[in-house]
Amino acid sequence: MSVPNAASDRLSHLLELADQGPALRAALAEEVAELLTHWPDDCPQHMRGMCESLLAKCARDVEPAARARLRVQLVCDPGLSARVLPREPAARMLVEVARNGGNVSDALAGALGLDNQTAAMILQDTGGEKLAIACKGGGIDRAVFSALVLTLHPCRDADAAFALLDRFDAIDMDDARAALRGWRNAPAREYEPA
Repeated sequence: MSVPNAASDRLSHLLELADQGPALRAALAEEVAELLTHWPDDCPQHMRGMCESLLAKCARDVEPAARARLRVQLVCDPGLSARVLPREPAARMLVEVARNGGNVSDALAGALGLDNQTAAMILQDTGGEKLAIACKGGGIDRAVFSALVLTLHPCRDADAAFALLDRFDAIDMDDARAALRGWRNAPAREYEPA
């Protein structure tokens, strides 16, 4: 009789969680994302595909804020993120909301897992630096960031727009992710005017 190893136990635990229904989907998704980004040496490689499929299914079933947290968690593995959390609909939706004069704060909050007040604070930065950090930290690409900035601040001249894109490119991913986590965890009252 063989003794089960820790990796097999963890995989079994994740499969049990999957059977518990939608109430635990966000927790399951985060655990599977953690497993995939730090795949243990004693886990069989052939199990990765099953875990990726499980993560993709869970990600479809969770709220936008949970998907945004998963994007940040998976930013260190863009290929995995693209496979299990396709961005196109969320990014397109964010730009469309801005172009149609919709509530960009709500859309940004949903896309990045922020509260609405924090999203509004980020958008109130007319220089665009906070939005650049938030987009970079949340895995929103340069093209979507550019479209948002130009839609929200259409009078920006070409030199200023290119300078902002250069700043976006220069932002360190780890620093941006840390800033985004800080914004997620900060009490909303920190952004109220004094």
